Amino acid sequence: MQRSVSLVVMMALMGAVSAVSVAQQPQHHWAIVVHGGAGVIEKSALGPDGDKAYRAGLDRAIHAGASVLDRGGSAMDAVEAAIHVFEDDPLFNAGKGAVFTREGKNEMDSSIMDGSNLKAGAVAGVTRPRHPISAARAVMEKSPHVMIAGPGADAFAESVGLEMEPPSYFFTESRWQGLVKQLKREGKPIPPRPAGVPPESSTVPVAEYDEAPDMHRYGTTGVVALDRQGNIAAGTSTGGMQGKMPGRIGDSPIIGAGTYASNQSCAVSGTGTGEYFIRLGVAREVCNLVFFKGMKLQDAVDQVIHKELEALHGDGGVIAITPDGQLAWSFNTPGMFRARLAEGGQVQMGIYRDEP
Repeated sequence: MQRSVSLVVMMALMGAVSAVSVAQQPQHHWAIVVHGGAGVIEKSALGPDGDKAYRAGLDRAIHAGASVLDRGGSAMDAVEAAIHVFEDDPLFNAGKGAVFTREGKNEMDSSIMDGSNLKAGAVAGVTRPRHPISAARAVMEKSPHVMIAGPGADAFAESVGLEMEPPSYFFTESRWQGLVKQLKREGKPIPPRPAGVPPESSTVPVAEYDEAPDMHRYGTTGVVALDRQGNIAAGTSTGGMQGKMPGRIGDSPIIGAGTYASNQSCAVSGTGTGEYFIRLGVAREVCNLVFFKGMKLQDAVDQVIHKELEALHGDGGVIAITPDGQLAWSFNTPGMFRARLAEGGQVQMGIYRDEP
């Protein structure tokens, strides 16, 4: 009898200690950073209407992710929610706004990574998932693989019940005209207009017309987030490089190049000329500087973008976040669509190089 009482008392004490430990766990402040691509983004080309439209798109995306975090949701869910907004917005080179290959098709890439456990998923060259970022997450959670490409990735996305669209859904007139202009400059043949799309329009809304020839050529969308549990995540989604060879895959779906996240260092999403990001392993390189050299996040992203990437003559930018709430971005192009928000603060947003 005495032994039973002692056991009950011991279990009660253990429960009390456990409860105290849980109560003492620090509550993190959430934070989120988004980007909508880097490139030749200049005020004169974008114009006041375009400027306003792109800032509104960034605002919608960052608040979609912030809403998840403010409800106590995970960094993974916030990343996915914010990228959904980009993928549904024809202004950005992802999903509905994806650029075309030189054969006049949309081939999209995406990846996502959970910093709490290093799990990751990616798809490359998909043509039908409405939200490629969700297809990437499904690869992570519902398959034994990290990356699936091409028709197999499309079939997998459909098999797990994701929302699918016909290829014509991803057509936008502004992206098509951008491809036509580029191919004419390069003296290459113009592919036939895709089947099932609207007739050619002689007018394109100013906010959707890319006057700068390379503004979306290397564009990408990405998000990094920190939740109240102290976990970080990163995701990237893109239509790739305008006028690319069919089957070309850039850095966006490659873990360690365009996307990386680890609670031991940081979460990173990149945008730029993917071939250079792959060769340098940009996302993992940033995290390595934080983890192995103890560098502050801003110093690490500047080191990689302005020294290491430029040494290879590569161009682009990154956004990044750490579990202790450091937020950073860095780019060596004329502009990068970007915004960040920390719990209790105000959105900080920029497009051009001369903005903070």
